[in-house]
Amino acid sequence: MTYPSATPDRRRFLGATATAFAALAASGCMTRSGASSPARPAASGFAGYGDLRPDPAGLIDLPQGFSYRVISRLGDAMDDGGTVPDRADGMGCFDLGNGEIALVRNHELQPKHDAGGPIAKGFGKRNGVFLPGGTTTIVLDAATLAIKRQFRSLGGTIRNCAGGVTPWGSWLTCEEAPTGPGQQYGEGLERNHGWVFEVPAAARGLVDPVPLTAMGRFNHEAAAVDPATGIVYMTEDRDDGVLYRFLPKTPGKLAEGGRLQALVIEGLADTRNWTSPAMPLGKSFPVRWVDLDEVEAPRDDLRQRAAARGAALVARGEGLHMGENAVFACATSGGAKQLGQIFKLTPGLAGAPDSIELFFESESIDQFNYGDNLCVAPSGHLIVCEDQYTDRVDNHIRGITPAGEAYTLARLEVQAELAGACFSPDGRVLFVNVYSPATTLAITGPWFA
Repeated sequence: MTYPSATPDRRRFLGATATAFAALAASGCMTRSGASSPARPAASGFAGYGDLRPDPAGLIDLPQGFSYRVISRLGDAMDDGGTVPDRADGMGCFDLGNGEIALVRNHELQPKHDAGGPIAKGFGKRNGVFLPGGTTTIVLDAATLAIKRQFRSLGGTIRNCAGGVTPWGSWLTCEEAPTGPGQQYGEGLERNHGWVFEVPAAARGLVDPVPLTAMGRFNHEAAAVDPATGIVYMTEDRDDGVLYRFLPKTPGKLAEGGRLQALVIEGLADTRNWTSPAMPLGKSFPVRWVDLDEVEAPRDDLRQRAAARGAALVARGEGLHMGENAVFACATSGGAKQLGQIFKLTPGLAGAPDSIELFFESESIDQFNYGDNLCVAPSGHLIVCEDQYTDRVDNHIRGITPAGEAYTLARLEVQAELAGACFSPDGRVLFVNVYSPATTLAITGPWFA
């Protein structure tokens, strides 16, 4: 079923969130930009910002005219008495008003990892101790980027990988960990995991951890909210994953429940292109959505039951971002070369069906190698973080123009992945994480060029 495009609920949602979204719309974390125009434009000829210049500090190479500064790093003292934990992953940026912006940052920590200090409250425990996963929040002076306060904002979770910003000013943080008591990797756990949690950007400390169980239990990766409808789209990091969407009972109030659905592509059961080019580049396919039941999935079989109902298979769905008219989704190992794909899902208007196309498929490691987190730049280009799976990684930030042309934006010199790319509300700063040792960077440059 297609979510109605003009209903009383939709109008109330738009009215209630107009102010919040106006602030976020200025930020690449939520910008609806030219990168998502319905038809692919002609080749732009844009070849990137030029050659990368070696970083004297040995951290990240950038083109001429770009620079970075370290905002936060592993072990830094936080205002709540803890220290910044490791494995910084997905991240969202928010305008708090009063000259402040907030970064809500995931930490993809497993039960065995260090939490950066005791956690006072959280969702789940292992052997009586709150689990180390969750989020930290960094509040910055919007003009100078000086840290004003830094603290843990969610605890007691496992492997908070990615997520997404909402138009009402919160971060959806997703557990990539469908495990629990008596299940694989569940030794000592007291509760089932594999949920989405919501962290208000304006939180001043640890939030009450409420699992949004109606949004499904699976190997969650990222989420993106359509501000016109309140629908939440979600990816699943599995070789045989599917794309989901959540239709809330009340847009903007996810804890009240709703319906979870999986994407069915008419005439196409597999988007991965591993054995044949079943999904050609740029061809639009109509889609429909099938309702799912038993979404709390104690057996972690939600994707398999969805596929049995016709849902299309996706190769490790990861990064997800809402553009102007479409949702962009990254499939990390999709494509004939298994280097990664990017899909463009366009919600239908006025009752028209949704559609999906293969927007980009990497043909060489010079385009991108295992794209993961992504966002939209002020220029309308996609910004893609690599997460390679090789003995020695050589991860980059890649750009992709609205015409589908790839170029190199940055190269990480250390052996880690890049994650959590998002722009400041004014579009002048790209924030990005080095996964481990956890380091949050602020990159400035000619983003509007």
